[in-house]
Amino acid sequence: MILRTRIKELRARYNLTQDELAEMIGVSRQTMLYLEKGKYNPSLLLAYKVAKALKSSINEVFIIENNT
Repeated sequence: MILRTRIKELRARYNLTQDELAEMIGVSRQTMLYLEKGKYNPSLLLAYKVAKALKSSINEVFIIENNT
């Protein structure tokens, strides 16, 4: 399975930088970068915090795709 995110797109909607969003949810900018690129699988709590900060549901922010 592949994890895609819409974090970058949703950040742009609210004019947030990676730094600003990272600070809002209590993670480093590097963690936010990895989340955006789908290189880091967040815990449920972190996924919830990201979605809440972006005024979206977890399903709107994180998309799981089968790679078959």
